[in-house]
Amino acid sequence: MKKIIAFGATNSKESINKSLAAFTANQLENIAFEILDLNDFEMPIYSIDKENEEGIHPLALAFKEKISSADGIIISFAEHNGIFTSAYKNIYDWISRIDQNVWENKPMMLMATSPGQRGGKSVLDFAVNMYSYMNQNTITRFSLPSFHQNFDPEKGITEESLRNQHKEQLNQFESAILSQKEEIKTVM
Repeated sequence: MKKIIAFGATNSKESINKSLAAFTANQLENIAFEILDLNDFEMPIYSIDKENEEGIHPLALAFKEKISSADGIIISFAEHNGIFTSAYKNIYDWISRIDQNVWENKPMMLMATSPGQRGGKSVLDFAVNMYSYMNQNTITRFSLPSFHQNFDPEKGITEESLRNQHKEQLNQFESAILSQKEEIKTVM
């Protein structure tokens, strides 16, 4: 069975982005998923000096293993001053030192939400542009503006046009995952 990882790119314990990522993963049929919490991967701030002295942090290796074991990735970005949260950026900095092909050309669904009307659009645009350059596989995108008005914990996305946009992007992401061929691993 295909498997994805999903997470909100923030360390907020009450993250609306983690809620959106979990909701999205739950909409997939016949695909297993794991919801990651960035708090489980909290590391010292990346620096080349720290890497040279101590090597790659074990939590970075664990996070990278989660990516490697998945067939697809869902990320919902919180926006801090128009860009990634420092918690997410630090994890990204660490794992990019393991392998510059951070996302291993896996299908990705990139999202953002916020309490405001722009729905994290600045960080989502940045992420889509950056990861489209780095990842040659399918990347879909979705922004949910005004989270508290457009999302219900029981019903999900409540505004019809936004719900339809989300479903369309999710269907493209799911198709990309299901169309991938299984890797045949041989032991020598």
